Amino acid sequence: MQETIMYNEKIENVLSNINRVMIGKDEVATLSLVALLAQGHVLLEDVPGVGKTMLVRTLAKSLDCEFSRIQFTPDLLPSDVTGISIYNPKELEFEFRAGPILGNIVLADEINRTSPKTQSSLLEGMEEKNITVDGNTIPLKQPFFVMATQNPIEYEGTYPLPEAQLDRFLLKLKMGYPTLEEEMEILERTATRHPIETINAVMTKDQLIEAQTEVQHVYIDQNVQRYIVNLATATREHSAIYLGASPRASIALMKAAKAYAYIYARDYVVPDDVKYLAPYVLAHRIILTSEAKYDGLSSEQVIQSIIRNAHIPIRKEFR
Repeated sequence: MQETIMYNEKIENVLSNINRVMIGKDEVATLSLVALLAQGHVLLEDVPGVGKTMLVRTLAKSLDCEFSRIQFTPDLLPSDVTGISIYNPKELEFEFRAGPILGNIVLADEINRTSPKTQSSLLEGMEEKNITVDGNTIPLKQPFFVMATQNPIEYEGTYPLPEAQLDRFLLKLKMGYPTLEEEMEILERTATRHPIETINAVMTKDQLIEAQTEVQHVYIDQNVQRYIVNLATATREHSAIYLGASPRASIALMKAAKAYAYIYARDYVVPDDVKYLAPYVLAHRIILTSEAKYDGLSSEQVIQSIIRNAHIPIRKEFR
């Protein structure tokens, strides 16, 4: 979408690191950084074996962040996610044993393999940046970023994510299979050792937090804000949509657009940023009518039709 691709220097180093490990996943890597810089979270949906877990591990290693993993299974309990207080007979008091959610970059692997009750144990942390255990509020580490993976719902033994949980994810992405040439290169790179073993951190946690703060100050013109609201409003009025996007979705789209502009070394948002990101931000936040589903429409197709019919602000440098 950019005529001349010019990245923010710090972000370019991270993307370069990720591309040394992930072959042909430039777009997914960029969008993952969009969510991270916007202080949101990502849901990766695809079949097993396409590199979802490896992407998260590479991101954590590139940013020198503490990586933790939650392997969701049918018998996983909420306390397995948040942690638990255990009585210490020597100290005659309870002590808190932290769960994996108390990391910087958290991989919630196969999140749809567990029950909705356990899935919801992530909700408070993802939205409030703290958790409650035995009545005590525990702040999460900063930066805090959840990247959840799930297999397609039609796979046996999975549970659809509740709408409240889906709404907490800034973006929903798909990895997709590599091309023949990309898969050949994957075999070549992993023939002797995995490339993730050769990369080092290119950004510190403090630098990441600083970048997240800088993203908040990226300028967005009122006309672009109105464009965002018009898209969200259109989802609430569309005949194929039973439940449209909430105001939280509008906020998410604005934050994502700011982060996307920052990645491309701009201190202002343009309408094309919003247009590009809207399907990733809005599609998983709407519910189609039964008729639309019967007609074979997908959420992504409906959002694309809304984008095509929406009035786009005049293209200019919004300063």
